[in-house]
Amino acid sequence: MSKPVKVTDDNFNTEVLSADKKVLVDFWAEWCGPCRMVAPVLEDVAGEYGDQIKVVKLNVDDNQATASRYGVMSIPTMLVMENGEVQDKLVGYMPKDKLVNKLGLK
Repeated sequence: MSKPVKVTDDNFNTEVLSADKKVLVDFWAEWCGPCRMVAPVLEDVAGEYGDQIKVVKLNVDDNQATASRYGVMSIPTMLVMENGEVQDKLVGYMPKDKLVNKLGLK
């Protein structure tokens, strides 16, 4: 059973851009209420679909370079990345069924 992986500006390229499967990047912060609401959803997605997608979390307060590079203006923002490229951008809280559907997971 997988869990979300914490990533930083330093290991983003290795953990996300070089990943061998689709990656869901959660841009979040401690003080963000909607970020805390989506956290258990991401835990469930990582646990249930970890064979299909890698879920990572990047704290925007501690890792501003990566957030800036991807134009993250509000949080939570989730980027769906594959082969180092952004495939989709999801902003705001999303319930699990809607997120799973958006990600094309089965």
